[in-house]
Amino acid sequence: MKQSLTLGKVTKFMGLGFLSTIKALFTGKLEKEDFKDFLRKVIVPIASILLFLGIWHMGAKALYNIEADFKINKALEERGQEAADAEAACIASGDSTCQPNSLPSPAQVWDSYKSLLKDHSIISADKAAFKEKTAALNAKRLAEGKDAITYTGRPSFVDQIIRSLKTVFAGFLLALLIAVPLGIFIGLSPTLKSSFNWFIQIFKPVSPVVWYLLVFMIVKTLLIDSSEDSSFTISFISVGLCSMWATLVNTAMGVSSVDKDYINVAKVLKLGTFQKIFKVILPSSLPLIFTGLKITISVGWMVLIAIELLAQSPGLGTFVWEEFQNGANDSNAKIIVAMFVIGIIGFLLDRLMLTIQNSVSFVKTDAI
Repeated sequence: MKQSLTLGKVTKFMGLGFLSTIKALFTGKLEKEDFKDFLRKVIVPIASILLFLGIWHMGAKALYNIEADFKINKALEERGQEAADAEAACIASGDSTCQPNSLPSPAQVWDSYKSLLKDHSIISADKAAFKEKTAALNAKRLAEGKDAITYTGRPSFVDQIIRSLKTVFAGFLLALLIAVPLGIFIGLSPTLKSSFNWFIQIFKPVSPVVWYLLVFMIVKTLLIDSSEDSSFTISFISVGLCSMWATLVNTAMGVSSVDKDYINVAKVLKLGTFQKIFKVILPSSLPLIFTGLKITISVGWMVLIAIELLAQSPGLGTFVWEEFQNGANDSNAKIIVAMFVIGIIGFLLDRLMLTIQNSVSFVKTDAI
């Protein structure tokens, strides 16, 4: 019984409540309302996914045909019928050198996804071989007080995902450490609220590109004598400063809207300032604070791509830009793979924040 309750909580937090309906379907305990719920939460989403894939496939095929016809007609106009026939035969053969470079189909994107995973396996094997080959030499260098020799080959797609996750979590932590304490103080003091209001209203809408340039000016000067790669530092600080405003505003609103009866009770109990904040104000403000944190991590993940591109940090932003610049036959498919990965990770980050919120807050929020 306890395990069933725990499973129910987990599926509810993660927006997977339909799993209990599927269980009822296979155990023969599905009632009429449950069946309707099953259709709405399982069958309809699956149907919409299939519809999306069908429209995508037909759209990709139509764009492919448009570009193929353009290439054939261009060859006909510039070099004659024989050249046009040769171009059409080359396109029909599937030769990568003459294929139209348009929107890839779902099958091409899936093939590129498998190709990226295979590439990751190859690079991981190379790293392991390099580590084994240099183990003795690095041990000697470390004993002599020298730096170890590190692998300098290109990162794989999975390595770039991990780098982006590290960057966004570091930026999120920075935003949390700045926005929540400052939001509490602003919410508690009308004077501070008036003092900081202009600052928030001016800097909140600033573009992530501008934040990157500002951070770049400061960090490159502070680390001018350092030999360390500053791209990660610049990236996570830019992400944090760009995304912290939702948490700051929501925290201030949550604190300032705490029920006055709770404040009066704290005064009657003669709680100190920090006791009042941690025992009364913060628990009452958690729903709004977590709403701000969910927006912050979503904004941070969204602006990360542009910031990594500018900072030349080896993450997903650089991957997307390099594939766009590459112009290879499978580059478009790899870009769409990255798009799906970015979207799925963004969804999982949102669900992670929802799960944490429901585990620490008295107010339970359902997934959307």
